[in-house]
Amino acid sequence: MDPKSFIPHREPFLLVDEVTEIEPGVLARGWWIPNASLAIFEGHFPGRPTLPGVYMVESLAQLGACALLADPRYSGKLPLFGGIDRARFRRLVLPEDKLDLEVRLLSLSSRSGRGEGTAKVNGMVACEVVFFFIISSDV
Repeated sequence: MDPKSFIPHREPFLLVDEVTEIEPGVLARGWWIPNASLAIFEGHFPGRPTLPGVYMVESLAQLGACALLADPRYSGKLPLFGGIDRARFRRLVLPEDKLDLEVRLLSLSSRSGRGEGTAKVNGMVACEVVFFFIISSDV
């Protein structure tokens, strides 16, 4: 499924290529391949391009937003980052590595929620995160 059918993000800040599974308000799985032409790789790091961890966290948050906005209760809303409770980065991610993403929404209310996500490359954990978000009705 096209993530653009769920979330308002667009290039150059759309960090999910495809949503492969979704359980509205509960879970989403998908993937993202950070293209070698991303400008971030020019400076992080010259001669040894490495995906910054914050991009993995944002990719997982965008996938979580897909799970949230697929739930009719949150249609027309806008989830916004409220905080990162915990993030761990376990391995380097290089240009063109396929990040397999999974996000579970742990708790939801009408105004906020929490989720956890994992990004893997070739079955190996690259990033784990627990995050908090607010749900805005001002779209």
